[in-house]
Amino acid sequence: MTEPLPILVENSLQIAWDFLDASGEIEDPQQTAEVLLGAIKTLLLRGENRRLMLSNRAIDAFREFKETA
Repeated sequence: MTEPLPILVENSLQIAWDFLDASGEIEDPQQTAEVLLGAIKTLLLRGENRRLMLSNRAIDAFREFKETA
């Protein structure tokens, strides 16, 4: 059984946030949250519903964003 959507988003975001925070990659919390949440939302709209996949892809999206910024 899958998690309810709000819980899935919250858990995926928290996993990605905790990882980036522990690695010292968060400089702007607001910007980080927006990028992570945007990536998670995009993936959900494409049908992805695995928590760790959402988290890992959000981390990748954040790192790509930081490289281009």
